[in-house]
Formats: sequence, C-alpha cells, structure tokens
Amino acid sequence: MNRWIDSIAPRFDLDPLTVAPASNDASFRRYFRIRAADSSCIVMDAPPPQEDCRPFVHAAQVFGEAGVSVPRVLAADLEQGFLLLEDFGSITYLSLLDAQSAPALYRDATAALVVIQKATGPGVFPDYTRALLDRELMLFPEWYLGRHKGLALSSEQMQVMQTAFRLVVDSNLAQPAVFVHRDYHSRNLMVLPTGNPGILDFQDAVCGPITYDLVSLLRDAYIRWEEERILDWAIRYWEAARAAGLPVDRDFSAFYRDFEWMGLQRHLKVLGIFARLSHRDGKDDYLKDMPLVLDHVLQVLRRYVDLAPLARLVLDVEQQRPTTGYSF
Repeated sequence: MNRWIDSIAPRFDLDPLTVAPASNDASFRRYFRIRAADSSCIVMDAPPPQEDCRPFVHAAQVFGEAGVSVPRVLAADLEQGFLLLEDFGSITYLSLLDAQSAPALYRDATAALVVIQKATGPGVFPDYTRALLDRELMLFPEWYLGRHKGLALSSEQMQVMQTAFRLVVDSNLAQPAVFVHRDYHSRNLMVLPTGNPGILDFQDAVCGPITYDLVSLLRDAYIRWEEERILDWAIRYWEAARAAGLPVDRDFSAFYRDFEWMGLQRHLKVLGIFARLSHRDGKDDYLKDMPLVLDHVLQVLRRYVDLAPLARLVLDVEQQRPTTGYSF
C-alpha cells in the first residue's frame, strides 16, 4: 500500500509520511487518512481475494450520478485492492445524533434515500434473491444460537424457525424492488456542511425490498429511538416517497408491516453477524450492541400472531417471560 501511495503521491500532492488509521470496519477492509496539499484523502485497502473494489467503484458512480453525496474515487488499483477517495471527515451521524439534531439529520437521510430509490433501473445491481435472504437468516441459528449461545436446536425447533423464516422472506420479496444500499445506518452516514449526508460503505448494493434501507436507518443497531419517533419519521419518508412516485403501499399500515418484517430479517441476520465478528474474527466490540438488536427482534415477534411460535422459541432461548401486548 505504501508503495502504491508513493507512486500516486506527486499526482495528488500527497504526503506519504502522514498516513494514519482512519476508521475500523466489520470487513477485511482498512481505511487510512493521508494529507494532501490543502486537504486530506482516504486510502482504502481491500485485500484480494477477501474483498473486491469493483462493486464499490460501480456503486459510487451510480449513486453519485443519481445526485447523492458519495466519495469521489480519485485513483484506483483494482488488482491490488487500493482506492484513493475523497475524505468526508470524521463526523458520523452516530456521533452527532440526539433528540435535538435527529429530526434534521433524518430528514436529510430519508430525502437522500428517496433520490437513490428514484434512480432504480434494470440490470444495475444484483437482485436481493430468496437464496441471499435465506442465507443471511441462517447466520442467526449458526452463529448466534450455535456459537454464541452454545445451543443445538431440536428438529422441532428448526421446523418452527424455518417456517417463520419462510413467512418473513415471502413478505420481503412481495415488496416492490428498488436500489438498496444495504447498510444505510448511522455509522455509514457522515455529516457534511453541504449535500448532507455523505454516504459510505455501499459496495454491497442490490436491487431489493423498498423498506430495507429505511428500517436500517430508523431501527438502527447502534442507537435506540422510541417507536413514536420512528413512526413519525417513517410516515414522513412514506409521504415523500409517494410524492416522488415510488411504489410504496398506499396504506401506511401495510407499509409499516412490511417495514417491520423487513427489519426482522435484517436484525436476525445482524445478531448472527455480530456473533461471527466476535467468535471468528475477534471483534468483540459488537457484542455490546446485541441487546438493542435483540430488542428489535422481540418487538416484532411479539406483535404478529403468525410469528408467535418463533417468539416463544426466542424468548425461551433468552430466558425471558412472554409479555402481553398488541398483535396484528
């Protein structure tokens, strides 16, 4: 990486002696900040064969042409896995979000999301297929239940889980398909002076369920909001999406059900990923975020009658007692 930086330093007026770590990542990618003449840049190191820079470069072009703020790719060595990127600074949404700042920040984030979704076209990104959704869900029994909890499910328990997973994925795939960032949350959105938000970590973009990115944003794995606030922000997005001609359901209650069931798929997957990051990769910092993600899971499981068998299974695993609440 240092040799590559040396080779491009004169072209971009970089100072190779100022390379310093910029941020951590849940993948094999590493990010470094380097000084330029009157600014700074980011160097991405995405080591082959674990990572591939091409989807990042492609998504950056698509999202940038759509009109949202993504870092410009200034230089690339795709074979070695190096990118020189525009620097969006270090102020993440997560670092700034509070009760006062949230309305404006989420207004900007949902507006950018509508812009991305409006740009949807055929053949641009791979489809979010049933096979991929299923594979993600299976991270939950394999890594969260199996490795993290040390549990081996009985055949009856696996049947309960698979039946619920099939219902969830059926619901997910019944939604209209749009461009999906796939990790649209407070750690991947940067606060910018203009063109807010700066959007990062979009290399896994697909074409999939319209509620996916919204639930990633509003039911974030890293920050908790009361449901009244989430409903308010979801309604504001839904109204903006309808005004933009996006294919959201005309009935908000049906849209919100889709939103919740999409969130269930995502949060079960995230529990598996956080467990895998800890037990396979030694990244234990994500364990502290598991309780919030589990709360997101249980909130949905307790609410819908069709998901009651899986709710009982998860409550039993977590040694929690059932609670009385609304169901739909």
